[in-house]
Amino acid sequence: MKKTALFILLMIAMSTVNAQILTPVRWSYGFKKKSATEAMVFMKADIDEGWHVYSQTVKDGGPIKTTFTFSPSKEFTLVGKTIEPTPVTRNEKTFNMDVSFFERQVIFQQKIKLKNGKATVKGTLEYMTCNDQKCLPPEDLTFSIVIK
Repeated sequence: MKKTALFILLMIAMSTVNAQILTPVRWSYGFKKKSATEAMVFMKADIDEGWHVYSQTVKDGGPIKTTFTFSPSKEFTLVGKTIEPTPVTRNEKTFNMDVSFFERQVIFQQKIKLKNGKATVKGTLEYMTCNDQKCLPPEDLTFSIVIK
């Protein structure tokens, strides 16, 4: 009986901890074909109110900047660097420096040259999110975007 009661308490405690995991950023991916040999890949972050995601241009000594790493492929080549809209920049006391970030939503774009008119673009994304009270640990995500 004691083991059963302990098990039930443990399960309740674990579900409470699990329910407290914060996920203030949701990522989605897409593409738009410009021609048979060119496409634009989109990586979109929807960000909860009060939270922000950092720019790709954050200097050393600050928070973890958003970074996209594309897996090499024979199906496509990258054209230039991943672009982003103009971020908000302000001094953050936590880091004691000016930091650039995005609120609510941001769409990053990467131009690619298709070798055969279609490709599967794979890669990883590293980002960090903070609000005015705390920062969550950096997160690494993998993505795969099928371009037809």
